[in-house]
Amino acid sequence: MTCKGAFPFFYGYMKKIAIVLMGVLALAGLGGCGTQGSGDETPTTYIFTDDYGRDVEVPSKPSRIVSVSHSVTEILFAMGAGDLLVGRTDFCTYPPEVEKIPSIGGISNMNIEQILSVKPDLVLSSSMVQQKSVQQMEKMGVPMVSVIEKQHFDGLFENIEKIGQLANRKEGADSLNRELHRELKALLDSLGEIEHPVTAYYVVGFGAGGNFTAGGNTFINDIISMAGGKNVASDVEGWSYSLETLMQKDPEYIIIRTEDSAAFCQTKPYDRLTAVKEGRVITMESGRMDIQGPRNIEAIRLLATRFRQGR
Repeated sequence: MTCKGAFPFFYGYMKKIAIVLMGVLALAGLGGCGTQGSGDETPTTYIFTDDYGRDVEVPSKPSRIVSVSHSVTEILFAMGAGDLLVGRTDFCTYPPEVEKIPSIGGISNMNIEQILSVKPDLVLSSSMVQQKSVQQMEKMGVPMVSVIEKQHFDGLFENIEKIGQLANRKEGADSLNRELHRELKALLDSLGEIEHPVTAYYVVGFGAGGNFTAGGNTFINDIISMAGGKNVASDVEGWSYSLETLMQKDPEYIIIRTEDSAAFCQTKPYDRLTAVKEGRVITMESGRMDIQGPRNIEAIRLLATRFRQGR
């Protein structure tokens, strides 16, 4: 074949290759746009920074949540996300429907094997979970996020928002927050201001093991204040309190969990407190006031009613 005859053949051959290459590149370009591009796709995971400052990769749409926190469990049910729970602790007893959900054991000593057995895609915890348990869960590849109780009452609304985001139930969380804000405002408006706030002391622990209460930097202090009381321990931070100071201040009201009331009133020297002798001991169902959750508003209502019944 002469050079003159070969050139058209070579030119035609290269033209075909060029067309094929252009097609491949076009397809590759379309593929790239599909994976990164339009922004219509919802990522399966994202990074959430929890209350301990840990960056945790969590699922965008969790379907199997284990709660290792009383407050988290109550909030999930209150926002209509109880159906996502596949595990809870022995101490998560409210609402009653929670009894149908398998328990994974305690909180501070949670059973890792039991948690893994229910195949969670997300574990939500609070401040009571030990750091070593968190590290164990991380090693097992199960995302564990801490949503801890906040110091002040308003922190409840923040926690509801966070839990709603983590559970992919933002609408339910927003609805719950709106309802709680409405209920709280209506309650406080109906109460008005009390001219002379009564003094009160909240019993967390008592006896030989020490005296513990809610100091001024706690959401329980806020609950007492909103109900029209003055927490005699508002001048301290944290939970430890002096027995001598309690006896000296001799508050007008004692607030205590129902199951602890009888023992407290029969134990010396607490039986000498004026509130005990005159029957001004307010018993509170466990979880209504000592756990930061939607039922805190019920606690405000109950305290406000008792405080206004007279000294």
